[in-house]
Amino acid sequence: MTNTSLLDANTMENSIPNIACAEKLMHIPFGNEILTIRGEGSNKRNESRLNIISCSKAQEYMSKGCHVFLANISSTKDEDKSKGKQLEDVSVVREFLKVFPKDLSGIPPTRQVEFQIDLVPGAAPVARAPYRLAPSEMKELADQLQELTDKGFIRPSSSPWGAPVFFVKKKDVSFRMCIDYRELNKLT
Repeated sequence: MTNTSLLDANTMENSIPNIACAEKLMHIPFGNEILTIRGEGSNKRNESRLNIISCSKAQEYMSKGCHVFLANISSTKDEDKSKGKQLEDVSVVREFLKVFPKDLSGIPPTRQVEFQIDLVPGAAPVARAPYRLAPSEMKELADQLQELTDKGFIRPSSSPWGAPVFFVKKKDVSFRMCIDYRELNKLT
């Protein structure tokens, strides 16, 4: 059985919580007891007596007039945030490194079954006009197309089919090329 609990500002006013960041636990004096709240990924699951609720649930309680104490606890270590989770951090990837190369050298070899997209009968080729791109995006498009051509992933085409591209900036400020296949998807 689980109980949902909210700690309001009055409850927390006279309490000084003991926060154990390494264990992802927070111990809060409450009357004669000590309440223990565990964070996500805590390895001491059975120690917790309270559940952490979602943001939407907290908003629901606040709209009903409840006073809520919300906390955001973050590490003060100077870690490299840009590194994030790496592919090598996954145990299966470490075990089978040959299957997960850093960079693909080309397209996969020919297989017994070739992939094809079946179109609705009578579908006419779709070729939408390209989206307007900023000069920096045009340069990025040329660079990425050249790189993909050099690797053998793409080749020049005179097909009547076409789809516009656009770019989305990644967290590291590089560009991710996105291809708008919505019109083609309508015909499959």
